[in-house]
Amino acid sequence: IKATERNKAVKSEFKTAIRKFREAAEAGNRDEAEALMREASQQLDKATSKGVIHSNQAANKKARMATRLNKVA
Repeated sequence: IKATERNKAVKSEFKTAIRKFREAAEAGNRDEAEALMREASQQLDKATSKGVIHSNQAANKKARMATRLNKVA
């Protein structure tokens, strides 16, 4: 139960970080999106190191964020 609660908290943190990045990218704010992408990447790395998500899933999410960042003008 304790591990489940920790995993939920970690997942919630990186999902929130990804959502903030996505909102900044959609608004066209490249500088803010870059900063938020770094933060989201760190959250994903932490989740991977704690075993909450698989390393490939984290890599896929980071790649999608990078692609979206490159599309922002």
